Amino acid sequence: MDKPVLFSRYDAASAVSLSTLSIQLLEQQKKTWPQLTSGYASLEGIRLREIACDGFSVRMQFNPGRLVSSSAKVDPKSIAARKCFLCRENLPLEQQGVLYGTETLVLCNPAPIFNEHYTLSNTEHTPQSLRDRIELFLDLAKDLAPHFSVFYNGPKCGASAPDHMHFQASPMNMMPIETDVCQPERREVLRTMGSVTMLRAAKLGREVLVLESTHREELSIELAAAITAMQRLENVDEEPKINVICSYADGAWRVIIFPRAKHRPDVFFEEGDKKVMISPASVDIGGLVITPLEKDFHRVDAALIQSIFREVSVPREFIHSIVEAL
Repeated sequence: MDKPVLFSRYDAASAVSLSTLSIQLLEQQKKTWPQLTSGYASLEGIRLREIACDGFSVRMQFNPGRLVSSSAKVDPKSIAARKCFLCRENLPLEQQGVLYGTETLVLCNPAPIFNEHYTLSNTEHTPQSLRDRIELFLDLAKDLAPHFSVFYNGPKCGASAPDHMHFQASPMNMMPIETDVCQPERREVLRTMGSVTMLRAAKLGREVLVLESTHREELSIELAAAITAMQRLENVDEEPKINVICSYADGAWRVIIFPRAKHRPDVFFEEGDKKVMISPASVDIGGLVITPLEKDFHRVDAALIQSIFREVSVPREFIHSIVEAL
């Protein structure tokens, strides 16, 4: 592999954990890659504020470094017209990575949302599709534990490179949804299938489906079945509109699924002062709402957040239809 230069390799025989290698990679890249250094310097200037909504809360993050990602054009014509920024031959010369297995590169994200933010990119240029790599998704979550969670943006739900398969990793429990779904009063058990428990997380202003299991193979089967059920319900051949967050702790996986009705809310496409640049992907729908423009950071209120979440989420009946279709 010529590019990027490998910082390290990770496999089952590695003496150092993947989370440790990833942290070491980030520290080294901050010293040697100016673009990353600049990205993390800008992260020091972000601002946060809490918004209390009806039954839940979100954190707003003013992060001007995310402007390019939030406003990215992801239609097929625009994608075809640009070089893929995740392909090895197009990565910056200074960028290094950790090779995980044979097909995944752990790369530092140069436009971070978190103090530790990674892109887990396929070594080949292949389209974004969770269904094809569910076991890899679960393995990454386990091997990056206990420090990180792994998340996935569907090709029509926030992936800025829908043409190149990738996940992302963030510090565990940095998205409010990760702790929200653990609160007993929100956990509506829908079905138990072997070791897999399927729940609906209630009173969160958007529909959230949760799968929990200690058994990797059984969880893989049920997650694949849920994706297939959503395909049938949406009447599409391609992957349904989803964002997914996965973590591993205390011997069990937790997979948080956001079935989506649409990617961007109507206010994103307004003109002038009416436009609000919120483009919800996993992080935003997970409760950490990114605003790259300062005016939006100040003016967004609970009513608008609730409206956006309702607009981009599926109705409650959709969750029960998924369970019935399994």
